[in-house]
Amino acid sequence: MTDFGPLLKEWRQRRRISQLDLALEAEVSQRHLSFVESGRSRPSREMVLRLAERLAVPLRVRNALLVAAGHAPEFGERGLEDPALAPAMEAVRLVLHGHAPWPALAVDRHWNLVAANATAGRLMAGVAPALVAPPVNVLRLSLHPDGLASRIANLRAWKTHVLDRLRRDAEASGDAGLEALIAEIARYPAGTDAPPGREDRARALIATPLRLRVPGGELSLISTTTVFGTATEVMLAELTLETFFPADGESAAMLRAMVAD
Repeated sequence: MTDFGPLLKEWRQRRRISQLDLALEAEVSQRHLSFVESGRSRPSREMVLRLAERLAVPLRVRNALLVAAGHAPEFGERGLEDPALAPAMEAVRLVLHGHAPWPALAVDRHWNLVAANATAGRLMAGVAPALVAPPVNVLRLSLHPDGLASRIANLRAWKTHVLDRLRRDAEASGDAGLEALIAEIARYPAGTDAPPGREDRARALIATPLRLRVPGGELSLISTTTVFGTATEVMLAELTLETFFPADGESAAMLRAMVAD
């Protein structure tokens, strides 16, 4: 008897996939899958990885599933400072630097800052010292009352967008750390801008601008997200690059002037 069965069932239900559908996708019999979930049958290493692939679980969880089934982990969990990851981290730095004069940063799975370009650093300056003490959580820094919150013109809409995204990420990953971050951010005061309606929230899933007050005016920024699509290292797979672009010509001119200054 192993812990694999209950863990597999939890993730199957999280993905809202029936036992029959998972069995068909993984090309195993439903009877055998039932035996695996009940602990009556011990899955092979190959089956664990196949089921995990069909359920699209994070690499960190795939390792946990393998260990629960009595197998060794498959994916490395080196720290980002490990020499083996130096080429990947150099690629991250090149992307961030090359994105200037627009702001860009890299974060881990809990939104702790890994790296940022100079423009992002300028925009994050001037917050309470406690918020920039390592590890710096960029969502806490941006939405905390002592952080950038007072500078965000559409704070209510931006906070709603951030929480919606975090909830989707937490649902997909089952990460307790994200759940804790959601609970913390939800307690922060909202802005005084009008609350977004249903249509606004639907549009926010496509692009919600961050409207940030800076000396000389207001920046309007839209963001894109980049991940390593073929990572086989846990930490690298969990790394996200957040790159921001000006949403209008005025914002572009202000950013260029800021960097030139």
